[in-house]
Amino acid sequence: MEMLINVLVQIISGAVGGNVAGMTKQSLGTGLNTLLGGVGGLVLGQLLSALTGTPGGEALDVAAVGGNILGGGVGGAVLTWVVGFIKQKLDAK
Repeated sequence: MEMLINVLVQIISGAVGGNVAGMTKQSLGTGLNTLLGGVGGLVLGQLLSALTGTPGGEALDVAAVGGNILGGGVGGAVLTWVVGFIKQKLDAK
């Protein structure tokens, strides 16, 4: 159950991060910003969980949840921004 909560936290914070990154000119639209943000949040959140010693996000304490929020938000923002940047460069040609 704790892993499910952590995964949901990573996806939601990634979606928020994706929409924040979408406020720039690299926006892909609300739906794609949210989708890419959720994927990026999940990927980076799981990676950080593994690197910090909580494999699979199994811990449910303040540090683990904070790490999931931070990792998810940053992962979502980065993936959304990178895909938006690439799309913008391809559209310019």
